[in-house]
Amino acid sequence: MTLARGDAPDVIANARLTGSERTDPFGSDPVDVHLAEGLVVDIAPAGGLPRDGLVLDAGGGWVIPGLWDHHVHTVQWALSAQRVALGGATSAAEAAALMGETEALPDGRRVGAGFRDAFWADALDLAVLDAATGEVPTYLINADVHSVWLNSAALRREGFAPDGAGILREEPAFEISRRLNAVDASVSDPLVGRMAQDAAARGVVGLVDLDMAWNEDAWARRLAGGFDALRIIFGIYPEFLDRAIAEGLQTGDVARGAGSDLARVGALKVITDGSLGTRTAATSHAYPGDPHNHGLLTVDLAMLVDLMTRATAAGIGSAIHAIGDVANSHALDAFAATGAWGAIEHAQLVAHADIPRFARLGVAASVQPEHALDDRDLTDRVWAGQTAQPYPLRALADSGANLLFGSDAPVTPLDPWAGMASAVFRTRDGRDPWQPQQRVDAATALAASTRGGSAVPARVQPGDLADLAICERDPLTADETGLRGMRVDATLLGGRLTHLA
Repeated sequence: MTLARGDAPDVIANARLTGSERTDPFGSDPVDVHLAEGLVVDIAPAGGLPRDGLVLDAGGGWVIPGLWDHHVHTVQWALSAQRVALGGATSAAEAAALMGETEALPDGRRVGAGFRDAFWADALDLAVLDAATGEVPTYLINADVHSVWLNSAALRREGFAPDGAGILREEPAFEISRRLNAVDASVSDPLVGRMAQDAAARGVVGLVDLDMAWNEDAWARRLAGGFDALRIIFGIYPEFLDRAIAEGLQTGDVARGAGSDLARVGALKVITDGSLGTRTAATSHAYPGDPHNHGLLTVDLAMLVDLMTRATAAGIGSAIHAIGDVANSHALDAFAATGAWGAIEHAQLVAHADIPRFARLGVAASVQPEHALDDRDLTDRVWAGQTAQPYPLRALADSGANLLFGSDAPVTPLDPWAGMASAVFRTRDGRDPWQPQQRVDAATALAASTRGGSAVPARVQPGDLADLAICERDPLTADETGLRGMRVDATLLGGRLTHLA
């Protein structure tokens, strides 16, 4: 019988096992993985037990635990399919010209995303953008999402006074993103569904959604409408914390009204500083050429402690955005003061004394390995004078911290294989490895890309959820090109096929 997406095989035949901390006796010998009621119920030598029911022939492929992306802005990532890709623009003038050549969306706005002005020789200039885009409201979102460049028509539409540059940073930029993302569900939900299918084709079974919205209602609606490709854990932002507490939401709860258990309540997400690309990450040393700029702490320690105390008391974990070393120190101090549990998101620049505090406090490091390579040249230039360690993956792992890998999509594409390759090899495009002493081994990278993370990795063993992927090669022995180009032949969510090549 030919299998299709939505089928639930009873047996994955002729497979091989891989992964970290294996205790099975099979080595690289072919096995059959027997499934029932969404679980792995037995693993036996190939053909050793009757192959009853529906059989999925793995053809010698490697079965791994299903992958997770631990940091996604789901709607913003889905909407990027409609937005002008600006990652290749080499100047402000070129980015403006690209937007001027673009047709407006049905709502009358032009939207582009992914520019990196920190690499440009020319400055953001409102007159240049206006000359290229005219009276069509035009929005250019920085790759790091912490700044947005608007023309005069867009500034007027959004209620901001035009200035010489048209650039909004941090909270005003986030507000623009919230407005741009607030499209009708008839537009966004199909795009989210397409995004989820693309993710499943990469072996992804779940993601942490950190959209800046009240996410429970959106996921209940999507699941009621047939969404079934991924497990979802959704964040809660400070402006919604009182509502979440009043309504009794707790981390791990199933989304109310969802009709299935695929969407669950996640953590309180607090953004405490800016970003490297916007030069607003809070750092102990000033940015070059700007001796008074140490970035921004957008939430002070007292406020952070108050938010995390209230969340913890209500049974809600914490996910604290901290990029600069000062922000990471403050976040760790807040975890220590409150007894909160959860993760620091990004941890891109960490003081050496703070690295072991992650493990001591039980705080996970939710990191995005592709950011290290996107930012390697910028880090070497802008953070050259910093004494803290940038992108300390190996140091965190060696200290016992739990690593959780993600993409921060749309900052980088939702592709766990790219993240693993960057973590293991610290290079791409043929360049020499960047800070190779911060590489991690492939087993750690794979574990960090599963639901539990590097310290508590998902495994393929009887009694576990049948959230699985079948790969063309063993990710523990693949080279950089092999990891980045890994073909996934099938993905199963609770034993049900969500992708079949």
